[in-house]
Amino acid sequence: MTRPRYFSALLAFCMFSTGASGLVNQYVLATLTTYILGNSIEQFSIVIASMMLMMGVSAIVQTKMSDKYLIDKFITLEATMAIFCAFAPLAIYWAYASFTDHFLLIHYFFVLTIGFLIGFEIPLVMRIIEQNKVSLKTNLSLVYAMDYIGAFVGAILWVKFLLKNYPITEISFIVAGFNLLIAFITVIYLLRSKLIKHVWFSLILMISATILLSVGYWKNQALSHLLEQKFYDDPIVYSHTTKYQHLVITENKQLNDVRLYINGNTQFSSLDEERYHDLLVHPVMSLAEPKSVLILGGGDGLALREVLKYKEVSSITLVDLDPQMVNLATNNKQLSQLNKYAFSDARIKILPADGVSDIGVRSLELNSGEFDKDGSEILERVASINVYNIDADNFLKSTGEQKWDAIIIDFPDPSSIEINKLYTKEFYYQVKKRLSEYGFIAVQSTSPYHAKEAFLSIGLTLKSVGFNHIPYRQYIPSFGDWGFHLAWKNLKSRQDIKNRIRKIQAFSVTTTFITPEVLVASLAFGKSELESKSKCINRLMSPCLMNQYLDYSWQVD
Repeated sequence: MTRPRYFSALLAFCMFSTGASGLVNQYVLATLTTYILGNSIEQFSIVIASMMLMMGVSAIVQTKMSDKYLIDKFITLEATMAIFCAFAPLAIYWAYASFTDHFLLIHYFFVLTIGFLIGFEIPLVMRIIEQNKVSLKTNLSLVYAMDYIGAFVGAILWVKFLLKNYPITEISFIVAGFNLLIAFITVIYLLRSKLIKHVWFSLILMISATILLSVGYWKNQALSHLLEQKFYDDPIVYSHTTKYQHLVITENKQLNDVRLYINGNTQFSSLDEERYHDLLVHPVMSLAEPKSVLILGGGDGLALREVLKYKEVSSITLVDLDPQMVNLATNNKQLSQLNKYAFSDARIKILPADGVSDIGVRSLELNSGEFDKDGSEILERVASINVYNIDADNFLKSTGEQKWDAIIIDFPDPSSIEINKLYTKEFYYQVKKRLSEYGFIAVQSTSPYHAKEAFLSIGLTLKSVGFNHIPYRQYIPSFGDWGFHLAWKNLKSRQDIKNRIRKIQAFSVTTTFITPEVLVASLAFGKSELESKSKCINRLMSPCLMNQYLDYSWQVD
């Protein structure tokens, strides 16, 4: 016969483990769905709500289960759940890669099944406690408390450790393995107490689950890479999940095509990225004639590459949230060659997020390689370049009275609430405060064709904070029809700025694609192309831009 105190303590520890692993498993499935489908709020809400529903269903179903062999059933439950939770991300990933149109069937099979299994745990433990004549009154609160405390600890570990250090497909095996370990300890204790009726079945089941999880974890990275390759036409040469995003680089050596993907979305192709960056950078640089430039986003260094061509610029500040993106653009062979080693420049300072208010316009002098009459090398004044890894919104709020003559905004499309924040009225108000009186900003603004309402919403939101703005576009083969906005805050009219653009005879630096004629042509839009049906002004508390982008964009082929 077992000692009640030790027995209830062991079951309470099991509940702590299942509380932690259960919540993390919900996060894993919700995050995986977000990686695949985007829209984190919607996916988290639906996945977790579906699992909660099945937890309620299973609590009802377990009442129909007999009281025979409850401990054996608990062991079977834990082993089964460990296997399902461990392999679910790989199975869902495989389903999406193999039959995209129907992968949701596989996805929700795992979501609903795992939710159902999690819902069995607490009622089953309570019945075991009652069956073994352990005080239910005392242990009821202990079981629930340990389950909730475990969930809290699991959430902290998820945010602070697991998500930062491991890919989703590996986290699932780690969590399932921990849960299985606790179950194994429970089995050993119960064997000594002779409470397990079908000893050999329980041992074989636990050993089989352990072997499956061990092999799965060992082969996990190879399987993940094999499945991930199915999503891309060209061979993957780099794949890594950072704290903020999943980065993939592919390379087609035959076509000399290098592509960067963030969370599965194309960021650029080396075959045509210069079209994009020429249109993003050179119009604003030509109009603003800036001494100081702020680049928000652009951690790949490609916009910086273009800005560095302007010798009159004395100060450049680049802000990108993800230090791993900047590190990749600095050290990866393919990216560093594309950005002309922009981050390897001796002038670059990678600075911590704190102390951003200390930014000031400074210039440096470097050896030019040319010599004066007396034989001394001529020093050339060049721009100082500061790189900050911090959220752009927080950066703008922390820079004191610093202003820039040109601000280049190169964020991904507003497909999540985190990115949508960087397209809001509140954010553009901060941008306006940091723009010098006669400065200009350039904003990448998604597609005016495939995402028309989202494109127009960006312009309307700029206008709502007092910017004058001009939309323009260019065809980028890897993206399609792509849009931008030029904006300024002085009283110059649109027509005045368009006239200035038409008077540009040549750019002051060497460009790869853009010409004055291309820039003028990019201002042209057809009838009704600039007429918005939604009149959406994007706000922090009313993210209509994200909704427009997710619900109505990319439906026109």
